Amino acid sequence: MDLRTYLARIRYEGSLVPSAETLRPLHRTHLMSVPFENLSIHAAEPIVLDDAALYEKIVRRGRGGFCYELNGLFAALLHAMGFRVSMLAAEVANAEGRYGPNFDHMALLVELEERWLADVGFGDSFLEPLRLDLGVEQVEGDRAYRIEPHGDRLVLARREASGPWTSQYRFGLEPHVYADYAAMCHYNQTSPESSFTRRRICSRATPDGRVTLSGLKLIVTSRGERQERELSGEAEYAEALREHFGVVMAGPEV
Repeated sequence: MDLRTYLARIRYEGSLVPSAETLRPLHRTHLMSVPFENLSIHAAEPIVLDDAALYEKIVRRGRGGFCYELNGLFAALLHAMGFRVSMLAAEVANAEGRYGPNFDHMALLVELEERWLADVGFGDSFLEPLRLDLGVEQVEGDRAYRIEPHGDRLVLARREASGPWTSQYRFGLEPHVYADYAAMCHYNQTSPESSFTRRRICSRATPDGRVTLSGLKLIVTSRGERQERELSGEAEYAEALREHFGVVMAGPEV
């Protein structure tokens, strides 16, 4: 890994000291520079959980990825900068609050003077890492987050404005390696039951909202206002990928 090239990819120019003051903007700039996307699945590109392969895809080729790729490579970046970081296994909650299988998601534990939950691979979620303080409400804009105990695991919960708390995912603090996620990574790439095989998605945070390509729909949220536009076809889709995400695909869908 070339550290300077990775930092240039995410447009980070701040401190390299492994501290909370470094972790916060590093996390935020990563989310605003590297999209959450599943385009490889729809382009028949195999997803390889390996630092070198992910560095080539995300840094050299200017792509994004889903949780295993984004958080896996971000963990490698943090490690190279001197942070103490572990990969965590999580179970994603559905709309009814039921949890999926373990290893359905990867999150990160960063241990400094305090412990932090980092996650640059969950799509529209917290922009800066959360302190691992149980039951403490952590406000970010119009949203609030808290981490709650749930048996021998922890739950990340989110609240929109003054609405109810909803579970995002449940996770443990045991450290894991890429091989532990292999089965679920394969499932999410291949199963017709996986949300990732059903539709294409490419999304990233912006300074005042979010930009998303969901199928052929372009969704731009800015200061709480949402605009949607149906694209005319694959040529306009490819142009939107280049314009909003800097992504150029060579797969069959383009």
